[in-house]
Amino acid sequence: HRRVPRRRPNSGIQCEASAAMAYAWTENIILMSDSYKVSHHAQYPPGTEYVYSYFESRGCDNKGWDSVCFFGLQYFLKRYMSGQVVTKEKIDEAQEIYNMHFGDESLFYRAGWEYILEKHGGKLPVEIKAVPEGMIIPNKTVLFTMVNTD
Repeated sequence: HRRVPRRRPNSGIQCEASAAMAYAWTENIILMSDSYKVSHHAQYPPGTEYVYSYFESRGCDNKGWDSVCFFGLQYFLKRYMSGQVVTKEKIDEAQEIYNMHFGDESLFYRAGWEYILEKHGGKLPVEIKAVPEGMIIPNKTVLFTMVNTD
């Protein structure tokens, strides 16, 4: 690979990264999370098949800020989660970035992403349920849930 200089996110430190890293992080679903979540797969009890997650507005202490207008999910789903979103190139890119970030090659669950690519053609096997967009919802109420279907 030809090496090109890049800056590590949020560090200002210049590092070398592969020219294969052609995607902005916003174009690679594997990179679109807090980095500590990359190791969550190793924390599930043996035999875990399904992970049910939820998203809520935590709220704040400001008087009168007791609800939220839920919107944007349809855009996000269409923009980032529709169709084939996992590719070999994106897996390779994420592997390289996470290995560099953590300094540990064991944390990135490459086999899981390859499974999605091979078994599901790179489409995410998830089911999402949500309150209607535009609805005013009290803080600390579930806005949407997501569960893997495989």
